[in-house]
Amino acid sequence: MAKDLYAIGEVPPIGDVPATMHAQLVRPDRFGEPEEAIRDEVIDVPEIGPSEALVMVMAAGVNFNNVWAARGVPIDVTKTQARWGEPTDFHIVGSDASGVVYAVGTDVTDVKVGDRVVVHAGQWDRDDPKVLAGGDPGLADSFRVWGYDTCWGSFSQFCKVQAHQCLPKADFLTWEEAAAPTLTGATAYRMLFGWPPNTVQPGDLVLVWGGAGGLGSLAIQLVTHAGGRAVAVVSSEEKGEYCVSLGAVGYVNRSRFSHWGVPPGWDTPEWRDWFAGAKEFGKAIWEAVGEKQSPKIVFEHPGQDTIPTSNFVCDRGGMIVICAGTSGYDTMIDVRYLWYLQKRYQGSHLFNDDQAAAFNRLVTEGVVSTTLGAVFRYEQSGLAHQLMGSGALPEGNVSVVINSPGEGLKDLP
Repeated sequence: MAKDLYAIGEVPPIGDVPATMHAQLVRPDRFGEPEEAIRDEVIDVPEIGPSEALVMVMAAGVNFNNVWAARGVPIDVTKTQARWGEPTDFHIVGSDASGVVYAVGTDVTDVKVGDRVVVHAGQWDRDDPKVLAGGDPGLADSFRVWGYDTCWGSFSQFCKVQAHQCLPKADFLTWEEAAAPTLTGATAYRMLFGWPPNTVQPGDLVLVWGGAGGLGSLAIQLVTHAGGRAVAVVSSEEKGEYCVSLGAVGYVNRSRFSHWGVPPGWDTPEWRDWFAGAKEFGKAIWEAVGEKQSPKIVFEHPGQDTIPTSNFVCDRGGMIVICAGTSGYDTMIDVRYLWYLQKRYQGSHLFNDDQAAAFNRLVTEGVVSTTLGAVFRYEQSGLAHQLMGSGALPEGNVSVVINSPGEGLKDLP
């Protein structure tokens, strides 16, 4: 018989599901900075539906959407959960997981109890008309980010997922290594290869903002694997050298420039100062790559502070592709450069099954490194997200050990 509750780090026999579990929760009455908003509580283990799976979480990845969830900005995530018939009084953070399948629904055929898996964060309704018609699930009306738009995230001893979210874990990775890269890596994969004809081709120059971070460090590797040339934007020389070690052909240290943010009006004298800074930034890209070549793709996620510059430096017929707005959401596009040089400003959100599986294959084949930069303990979940929110985490991806008894394990103890 399963116990009613297992301690953190105590692994139940495979298939034994307790009645309750530990989880890191956000509640609406304590929205705020992550270190205070994200707290351990004991709650019921969720029941699974016919097409779902229950995964015992060994480790979970730290992503910026958890910071947003803790702050209740830009949305109150508990309110969106009502749309899916989920609880609205709490939210379990986390959109990346590695672990072991402990239960499957009656309709599940491609995942079984005991499978060692990583979990991707894309969810949608199987009966969505756009999905049934063969459309991209990432563009379906029912598409949602597991662990952000939904209640049952990964920072808990057990997580409830749609079975199609489960992908094979690489045997050679530890639980904490395997938990770190799926959301950021598959997101980067869609950004770089999901928007034809603006996909990375051999020789293409790609500017990668935040190259030393979780998202950027994987984007650099994907660009390099496709035969492109990545130039990283970083905040220090040390981070720049880290990006070069991952395959970047060079880097630009953004701390040398001060023209960030929404620029002055195009018809004001102050605009010329901004324009001078943007031109110098463009020249720095040329210096990094060793020729006067502008980026075919600009890989964006800071948003407000950087989009005007990204639009300026992007090559004729190129694409600025963006998946977030960590510096703000009010991005200014000077449409003279957009229409006259026929550039593309493309939003990109998460990924579909095929894109997640394609990225995971590159990980399991050893082509892409998981770039794990730091590991935190379960009780440090709030701290890890606090550091992410303030930009104080080290290079690469970050994970938290959830129910693994310790770091360095590649399978159950």
